[in-house]
Amino acid sequence: MEPITERKIVLILRETRLAELIRRFNTRQQAQFYVEHLGADFSDYLAEHERYLQATEDVESVLRHFGRLQRVDRAFLANFIFGPDDLVVVLGQDGLVANTMKYLDGQRIVGVNPDPRRWDGVLLPFVATDLLRIIPEALADRRQVKSVTMAKATLNTGITLYAVNDLFIGPQSHVSARYELSIGDRQERQSSSGIIVSTGLGSTGWLKSIYAGWVAMAAAFGLGGDEPKPDGAFPWDAQRLHYYVREPFPSRTSAASLVIGRIEQSETIGIVSEMPEHGVIFSDGIEADFLEFNSGTRAIIGIAERSGQLIV
Repeated sequence: MEPITERKIVLILRETRLAELIRRFNTRQQAQFYVEHLGADFSDYLAEHERYLQATEDVESVLRHFGRLQRVDRAFLANFIFGPDDLVVVLGQDGLVANTMKYLDGQRIVGVNPDPRRWDGVLLPFVATDLLRIIPEALADRRQVKSVTMAKATLNTGITLYAVNDLFIGPQSHVSARYELSIGDRQERQSSSGIIVSTGLGSTGWLKSIYAGWVAMAAAFGLGGDEPKPDGAFPWDAQRLHYYVREPFPSRTSAASLVIGRIEQSETIGIVSEMPEHGVIFSDGIEADFLEFNSGTRAIIGIAERSGQLIV
């Protein structure tokens, strides 16, 4: 059957846990032996894999009816060139939607949950059977779109990195990060385990865990009382970011007064690395896709000029 539009639909997929194991151990039998030898349940890997393959087949059969379809594995996202009119369909977990969104520039995303019994899918409002109704509406721009504010790190080397959830600036391993932090007309040298800069979407993830730890420590010291406790959450489309310095260490050469705050729409923060090696910046928890952030490198962090566009 001929597609009803010339617009390209890009389907983003990822390997299942079983596929990753087979790639590591060469065969399914060897992967099964490894997992069961450790006392784990291999049937869960099989069930997840088979359900994902079935969902992929179901989604592809629908998408081919509406437009030219191109499959892209998550591993190739960083080098894939999206067309300005592409409609992007993501089949996977929430993290795959976030990882895809940071490589887009205005293209809209349809998030599809391959297994609602397994994945909560905050960013995956649809299942495969919804697509017959959703895709023609999305192609005709008749679906509501939710804007997602993104963060951006720009280095003095000319390299940039976008984030949908959060940026991490700090050490690659369990050593102290050393840097100079500038916010407005204030600046100080710090030693910490790194800085988290969170978007509204990411505020229910890593940032929330930081606030939860802070609240628990305050309670342990008898602080805080009965008033409502902050959890750090704020709207996905809020035109601000939140930063938090993890485990700041005050010493003769490092201070700890600039440890938490907002970055408003017209503001940025500057960070100059003083780490001779192992300094990194990565986004959305993808540690393998990082920028080197070693001595002399300066990063400017602020709200990105573009935002994610999630169809709901």
